Amino acid sequence: MVADTRQSIMKRTISVILFLIATVHTLHLSAAISLQDETLRYKVMYKWGLINSQAGNATLTLKSDGKTYKAMLAAASEPWADRIYKVRDTLLCTMEKDSMFPIRYEKIAHEDGKYNHDVIKYTRDGNLFTGHCSRFKRKKDNSTSSDSITLQATGTTVDMLSVYYYLRALDFKAMTVGQTITINIFSGKRKELLRLKYRGNETVKIDKTPYQCYRVSFTFTSDGKTKTSDDMEAWISIDSRRIPVKLEGKLPVGKIRCLYTGE
Repeated sequence: MVADTRQSIMKRTISVILFLIATVHTLHLSAAISLQDETLRYKVMYKWGLINSQAGNATLTLKSDGKTYKAMLAAASEPWADRIYKVRDTLLCTMEKDSMFPIRYEKIAHEDGKYNHDVIKYTRDGNLFTGHCSRFKRKKDNSTSSDSITLQATGTTVDMLSVYYYLRALDFKAMTVGQTITINIFSGKRKELLRLKYRGNETVKIDKTPYQCYRVSFTFTSDGKTKTSDDMEAWISIDSRRIPVKLEGKLPVGKIRCLYTGE
């Protein structure tokens, strides 16, 4: 029972790291944001009562390549957690520079002795987004499988990595507290709806350093009603960098917090 709970914690840990995710309202990107080549580093903390241990780490990089951005997120569990559920995941994404819409998404996952490789190639016709998805899996016994699927959505559509940058570009100054926005999000196997709610401004401290932030919450559903994962919250710096400095998600036991540690 303890092992199952710990394994569940590690699975949720990676979900929190990676989430950082038909348009009901029109999205407005902020002209004030200044995305630049960057390397952001995070520690992932598991908190339950008096327990507050680092369970993983993540590094997020962004590079400009002419008309596109190329992003990479590398996440790994800590040595003590490797004994329970070892994780080495990498996400890659190419995005349009002016709109932050994704062009290609790739997830390479080494989790608990298994290997998954998902690729999504996007095409867009006006407001219709199509994701051509291919998936490869290798289980612990070395048996393999592969399949492909086509996903479609009308309205703003992102994936598990491009969403991280798209949300950073939102014009929060033009939003009112409590305002919500809903967009489509593709994983390698399904389409979900991501509902963003702006909760106002807050100051958060990380290792005694204060950050003025926009606070937002995220709800993932399969049909606008049925939740596909627990809600998450994020705190995004108010300055022109719009760095996500803290993300938090609930677990069956305790919480996971992803904390910015610098560049």
